[in-house]
Amino acid sequence: MAEPGMERLKPKKVFINNVDSYASKCLAKFLSDCVVGAPVDSPEGEMATAEEEEIVPSDHSGVGAFHVVGTSSKKCDEDKPNVLEEYLHLNRDELLSKLLDCDVVIYNITQHADQVEEALWAVSALHKEMGHFNGPKMFILISTVMTWACSKPFDPEDLDLPFTDEMFWRRRAHPNFKQHIDLEKRVVKLGKTNRTLFSTYVVASGLQYGMGEQVLHFFFKKSWLGQEHEIPLFGDGKNIIPMIHVNDLASVIQNVIEHQPKPYYLLAVDNSKNTMEDIVKTIASVLGPGKIQKRPFEEAFLIQDWSVMEIDSMLVNLRMEGVHLKELFSINWLCEFGLVENIELVVEEYRQTRGLRPIRLCVLGPPAVGKSTVSKQICEHYKLHHITLKETISETISQLEDAVKNADPDADNEDSAAEAQELLNSLKDSMEQNRGLLDDQLLVKVVKDKLMSNPCRNQGFVLDGFPKTYEQAKELFYAEEHQSEDGTSLISIYNQRIMPEFVLCLDASDVFLKDRVMNLPERLVQEHNYEQEHFLRRLAVYRENNLEDDTVVGYFDELDITPLCLEITSSDEPDCLLLMQKICDTVGQPRNYGPSSQEVEEEEKRKAEERLRREAQQNAEEERKEAEEARHRAARWEEWTKGLEEVRQQEEALLEAQSVPMRNYLMEHVMPTLTQGLIECCTAQPQDPVDFLAEHLLKNNPLNY
Repeated sequence: MAEPGMERLKPKKVFINNVDSYASKCLAKFLSDCVVGAPVDSPEGEMATAEEEEIVPSDHSGVGAFHVVGTSSKKCDEDKPNVLEEYLHLNRDELLSKLLDCDVVIYNITQHADQVEEALWAVSALHKEMGHFNGPKMFILISTVMTWACSKPFDPEDLDLPFTDEMFWRRRAHPNFKQHIDLEKRVVKLGKTNRTLFSTYVVASGLQYGMGEQVLHFFFKKSWLGQEHEIPLFGDGKNIIPMIHVNDLASVIQNVIEHQPKPYYLLAVDNSKNTMEDIVKTIASVLGPGKIQKRPFEEAFLIQDWSVMEIDSMLVNLRMEGVHLKELFSINWLCEFGLVENIELVVEEYRQTRGLRPIRLCVLGPPAVGKSTVSKQICEHYKLHHITLKETISETISQLEDAVKNADPDADNEDSAAEAQELLNSLKDSMEQNRGLLDDQLLVKVVKDKLMSNPCRNQGFVLDGFPKTYEQAKELFYAEEHQSEDGTSLISIYNQRIMPEFVLCLDASDVFLKDRVMNLPERLVQEHNYEQEHFLRRLAVYRENNLEDDTVVGYFDELDITPLCLEITSSDEPDCLLLMQKICDTVGQPRNYGPSSQEVEEEEKRKAEERLRREAQQNAEEERKEAEEARHRAARWEEWTKGLEEVRQQEEALLEAQSVPMRNYLMEHVMPTLTQGLIECCTAQPQDPVDFLAEHLLKNNPLNY
């Protein structure tokens, strides 16, 4: 027999469509993390009954309140621990059997228009099967406020009066969302048949944000990458957009499931009244350059990341207020007052969800050891910002000069212009007094401001050759001091936003460094100030600083940041590759977006061109080898035929020499007798000339003695 309360603690089985999509995935995670908790206050101050226990998010330490199952739009290898069962490519009969097995069916149609038709079929099929239900069931449609987009103001004389869910019957949909409003009406109608057995709800959601972003991801990514000086804003940006954090939307759904309120139509929007311009400006300020550029809204349709539905959602202009949320539920809001008010939290969610954590490195070592070369290679591999003192100081002075030059005396930024002028004067005075160098206080300020800039906070940085002393390090990374709990001492708090995560300490022998500098081209010697006297002085200062008790490496050791010490013994390419491999093994994988689709195409194009170039080189090399071989064969043939001719001539000469005695003999002894015989044969004309000639030769043989 079941223990008391076990039936009450039995988790509800919840179906969610497209659990691999943005909002549905967040909803599945939120509900699967909920556990049965303590009772909460009911509406109007009444105490909750045992059946009205609160379901609260948890870390799985209690009894799970919901078992989530759902469909997936495509096969994905990504693990979904929040979804107990995932269905792919079910036919209608198979899907209906899965829906009948659930206590709650949730259809989210805010992202994919093709889900409208399936949601209509699902609610109609469930309604037909009411007589076969084994218990009460609930159908929740997550729709969109775009079904209100063309609604006429409730009071034409007071355009600031917000729409509320109490006047949902007056809503008028955007032309592209007619199917959505028809589905809303159908869901509401089917839920009126028998609300005890089959209850239906429509939750009209504002534009969703948070947890890595979906519609607004374009603006977050553009700002985070920092590749543009101004973030585009499509349209005039004066339109007010109803919004809700995706986790707050999930909290609304959880409350609907738990409390089963009497109203069946609810607006799920936060209490913000932000315009699109406010939203984009805020994102650009916290993550990016802080500036926006207004463009014609038609250009939004050129952005591949957005669907037409999403573009329409960003152009809507509605003031809305979720009255039922305030009156019926005790929602534990995450972002009650919207994205702009909670931008730091939303940005942190964005970074964590997308894995966009900055990589911060500091590279130390003596002059000419190769700090800049290694730093550039690290920056290229991890797409980080290379911070050098020379470039940072030049950039700061240039920015200050531009700020002073472009300052508007009639604007409100007169104080900031005066501050820029004061800092600029201080920098120039310090450089004049210190032979082109800054004093430590100004130098630390300039570097710290650079490290605190949005690009460095987004992607990360490689700090090249700085700090040089313990005091510089302490001043650079110091934030503030707090008094200890017992009040007897001060505790230093360090700026974790710029504190290096990895410290690389390169070193080499003085002999190696001197030989390297001596073999450098004159151009590099001048560029890096490696003239003999200056270089030796810098090297001596570095060695002296690292003999003291308080060193930069020791500073990081005190903070439990163990430096990676690497000895440089060679400038050969294999050794350099091995050095980079050690660094990459220590730092790990990149933490950025990776290549975009355009970059992938460009990289594939580059690889294809490189492959064609290599093939062309290979073919040319083969042709060259074949031509060379042909030349060799021709030369060998010519040499061979020439040799044969020489042999033939030699043989002819030998035969000619050997034939002289025989020729002389014939001319002296044979030819006269033979000639005489032939003459006589011609005169006599015998019947057998041969026999006649033979007898003549025998008779007249000169050798017959």
